[in-house]
Amino acid sequence: MLLRSLLQMPELRLTLQTGSELLDRQVTRVYGTELPDPSRYLSGGELVLSGLLWHSGPTSSDVFVSALSAAGVAGLAASETESRVLPSDLVDACARYRVPLLEVPVDLSFATITERVSLELVGLSRHRRLLSVVAEGAGLNVLLEAGAAELGTRCWVLSTTGRVVAGGDLPGRVDLVREFLLATRLPLTTRGFSLLPVAERGGARLTNWILVVAGAVPDEAAVELASLVALERSRLSQGRQIENRAAGPLLNLLLSGSATAAEIESRVAAAGLSADDRLRVLTASSARVELTASVLEELLPSALVAPVGTEVYALARADDAVPEGVRESLRVLEPGLGSSRVLVGISSPVRVPGLRGATEEAAHARRLGERRGGRTCVVAGDEIALHQLLLAGVPSELRDSLRRRLLGPVLDYDAEHGSDLVGTLRVFLDCSGSWTVAASRLHVHVNTLRYRVGRVEELLDVDLSDFASRVDLYLALQAG
Repeated sequence: MLLRSLLQMPELRLTLQTGSELLDRQVTRVYGTELPDPSRYLSGGELVLSGLLWHSGPTSSDVFVSALSAAGVAGLAASETESRVLPSDLVDACARYRVPLLEVPVDLSFATITERVSLELVGLSRHRRLLSVVAEGAGLNVLLEAGAAELGTRCWVLSTTGRVVAGGDLPGRVDLVREFLLATRLPLTTRGFSLLPVAERGGARLTNWILVVAGAVPDEAAVELASLVALERSRLSQGRQIENRAAGPLLNLLLSGSATAAEIESRVAAAGLSADDRLRVLTASSARVELTASVLEELLPSALVAPVGTEVYALARADDAVPEGVRESLRVLEPGLGSSRVLVGISSPVRVPGLRGATEEAAHARRLGERRGGRTCVVAGDEIALHQLLLAGVPSELRDSLRRRLLGPVLDYDAEHGSDLVGTLRVFLDCSGSWTVAASRLHVHVNTLRYRVGRVEELLDVDLSDFASRVDLYLALQAG
């Protein structure tokens, strides 16, 4: 098909930015890329699709477009989702290197372009056969089986959480995912497999799917299959978005604290959940809300997920959101997080009447995770002590104030004398006030311990044989 034919397809709404004299070029295939230099994957005649994630200025445009020109591509179709305007240096580079540049509307998915162009390229029999599987709505597993038959080797689709999306069990998949996340160039061949990204438009690598093909296969054949898997993924995502429309109102209702039981039950039913289901509420946070939502959707394919303010909440059946499973899946993602952190709080399993409390419990658990280390942290309400949950709900300024009010004289004494009466008090309370056990743990004589504890009582004007005083001081120590 000719490049100018794309401009005549009203459903694509493409606009020409430069290269009007070059529209009789033949398009032989569609290739999506975000690589700064994709030349090794180009053989000529491609319509290159790009969301410009590689763009960092005029130099990057020059490198990218010169590679397209040298490879003899038919043209470049691009869009800029952030500024919504194509960079002027990209337009200039395309004019200079005689690469036709088509601007893609920001609301048009690359999958739609791929599908439309693929339908026109009837000469590609393999692609046509696979596309017919997609058109018939047979589903991802059937598409993957057809692709494996065309390629003559086994294929799988993985998520970056290590979940097998299609294709059956794949030993060593976690290691493959980690190599994919850390790779400087894609596609990647490693451990006897070819790994190709299956991305939604503008999606980060962290939330890609991964097409895994056994052995080394021709780039063109594997890329074609990956593009069709991406098309199928886009359709699944659209269905997921429809399902999630009920999640936002329900979660906002739970967080409002003013909903009646009848209102909550009504919203739960509208979301397709049963009053008899055992459910968990999850809340997650990171520097990017959209990325966090995508991560939760990959972690919990059957959950309802919605951003609420700066956090993301999910409502899942209890058996689908087992804390250790969520924790392990997040660990698989860690190589792709860089310096970012993802914190997740998970409530205890509840029935519908307990959802409001579960929402608060999940939020408190997540806040407790803020005080822990690691790029990912999952804290479950049923895994931590009650007093920790309660403290997690107290603002940090108030925690500091209470700690200072109750422990101030001892903190000042330690600072002035280089002692550790606070540490002695902590061990003494952890040992439930047992003189012998605490002395043994501190490696001191019991009389030494009695002197130190007596000094604490004197400084704080308390009696540590009094249970209420012990509780107050224990909580003050935990608040720090």
